[in-house]
Amino acid sequence: MANESRPCPCSIGDRFDYEGCGQEVQVEHIKAYVCKPPASTDRAVIVIHDIFGWQLPNTRYMADMLTAHGYVAICPDFFMGQEAWKPSNDWATFDDWLKTRNAGKIDKEVDVILKYLSEQCGAKKIGAIGFCWGGAAVQHLMLKNPHLKTGVSLYGVIRFFDDRSSLLHPTFFIFAEKDEHIPLEQVTLLELKLKQNCKVDYEVKIYPGQTHGFVHRKREDINPQDKPYIEEGREDMINWLNKYL
Repeated sequence: MANESRPCPCSIGDRFDYEGCGQEVQVEHIKAYVCKPPASTDRAVIVIHDIFGWQLPNTRYMADMLTAHGYVAICPDFFMGQEAWKPSNDWATFDDWLKTRNAGKIDKEVDVILKYLSEQCGAKKIGAIGFCWGGAAVQHLMLKNPHLKTGVSLYGVIRFFDDRSSLLHPTFFIFAEKDEHIPLEQVTLLELKLKQNCKVDYEVKIYPGQTHGFVHRKREDINPQDKPYIEEGREDMINWLNKYL
């Protein structure tokens, strides 16, 4: 379980050996990874990274997966040049590290990315997905940003925004049954608050036997027992985006 010396149990998991099909671009003051499908489209997805940053091959793999399904996908550096968390870092310093990287303070950068997607990529329908830290950021955006159409929060850290549930847009929440960082009682409370306060479509789904990061930080070929759930999580994510974008 998480403890004072290790306040977040996020391990790097299976770090993919993956180069990526897209390219790195500079969007005003933000570096970003962008991948575009061969056919033109007006649908785009902002991919919000976890604590391991925008250059993690696993996250780029997920962005490319979206592109394979017909979306422009962009993964900006929401740490704004500050170092991503490294597995070798001292977990005792994690809370201090996190204070300078607030998942609820990315609005200015999101506006820049939305402008880029609209003006440079022809996007008219834009959603967001995010993992862990990025999942919390998605929840924040679904509460606040009027220009996004939908979001998928994958094991977003509930404690960051546990008191806010009046979503503006349809949102899909993916959680893992055995997530050390997000206890199931927190998920149950989130569901209760959504039921009381949310006026738009939402879904909360818990994947049995899974641990934090399973959709993008576990490889199916070396975790065969988890393969059905990894694939189901990815398919559910795509289906939700297809429904609302």
